[in-house]
Amino acid sequence: MTRRVRKDEAVTGPMLPTDSAADAVRRSALRRMRTVAVSLLLFAAAVYVVTLGRDGFWGFVNAGAEASMVGAMADWFAVTALFKHPLGLPIPHTALIPKRKDDLGKGLEQFVGENFLQEDIIRERILSVGISQRVATWLAVPANATRVVEEVSDLAAIGLSKVRPDHIESLVNDALVPRFREEPVAPLLGGLLDEALADDLHHGLVDLALTELHDWLIANPETVHEVIGERAPWWAPDSVNTYVINRLHLEMVRWMSEIRSQPEHRARRALDSMLRQLATDLQTNPATQDRAERLKERVLSHPAVIRTAIAVWSALREALVKSLDDPTGVVHQRLLLEVDVLAKRLGSDAALRDRLDQAAADLAVFAVDRYGSEVTTIITHTIERWDGKEASDRIELHVGRDLQFIRINGTIVGGLVGVIIHAVSLGVH
Repeated sequence: MTRRVRKDEAVTGPMLPTDSAADAVRRSALRRMRTVAVSLLLFAAAVYVVTLGRDGFWGFVNAGAEASMVGAMADWFAVTALFKHPLGLPIPHTALIPKRKDDLGKGLEQFVGENFLQEDIIRERILSVGISQRVATWLAVPANATRVVEEVSDLAAIGLSKVRPDHIESLVNDALVPRFREEPVAPLLGGLLDEALADDLHHGLVDLALTELHDWLIANPETVHEVIGERAPWWAPDSVNTYVINRLHLEMVRWMSEIRSQPEHRARRALDSMLRQLATDLQTNPATQDRAERLKERVLSHPAVIRTAIAVWSALREALVKSLDDPTGVVHQRLLLEVDVLAKRLGSDAALRDRLDQAAADLAVFAVDRYGSEVTTIITHTIERWDGKEASDRIELHVGRDLQFIRINGTIVGGLVGVIIHAVSLGVH
């Protein structure tokens, strides 16, 4: 559709969209209904002229045709007055929509806010929909579950690919390192170590380290011999050095085995005592705290910190992206399993469905209470930006076809009323 361009469109853009395919259909339907309404008016006028001055039956027809013309013209005036001045005459209270579009927008905003964006209406509607049950039913279809996982995987992969190494470098340099420098690390480490010791969390790590060291000593006797042999006295006979090294290796394996199998071994108690003292010193001893801070500063100032962070991120990102892209990968299969578990639980757990539906309703009500006025204000602001004539044309395009039925009905009803009035007038005389 060709349209004139407003001066402010250079800044704000077009006030109204151009015709779409649906608008073309609406415009064609509007023209047809206008043609029908005008044809009925012309038919009534022709009948009126033909039957003018006749009596009897044709008198009724003439009266009906006259009333039909009056009704058709009155309703034409009423419908036309909504959108423009009839016949271009500036008659008062016509062209209502172009003149009062802003008031129309405000009224529509109030109508939507008062009748739709109400807590009771929103809550009742969301609860009646049964969102959780619908989600469970939809996810129970394998194709749908696969589609969800694929979409999540694609979005995650795209998000990961957007984070470049320079982003990680900037994050470490500009955000993490300055924050770590400002925060005293010794009390924090001391508190964490104290809590870990109180909950015996370190025992699992100690057990793991002992097991790995024990297994390594058994599996690598040659390496042990080589390391110790390099420090053996050169003047001692090889047979003596070999015997001593074998004995040391055996004792190390036996000692590791004893520590691993005895939770109350003195070496474990010594390690616990040392860690407790370290936790206390980190929180209370200025010298220990100062050494911890100097160590922190050396670590943060080392160039390897940035390289390590980037390398760790790159390796993690590559592993995640590959797993997400692989339909048979661990992450992909795990996501499918979790979606299947969620669907089954939603389908069988009515209490869970009720909680989720209530949560959805609460969230919707919260959003409406907090942002509802801003949403409805969009109606007013949008209509205020519209050009009056174009707004009128656009509204008429959407509702004008139905309004033509007013003209058609006015023509028919007017004719019937005219016949009745003519009959009454004959009866009175």
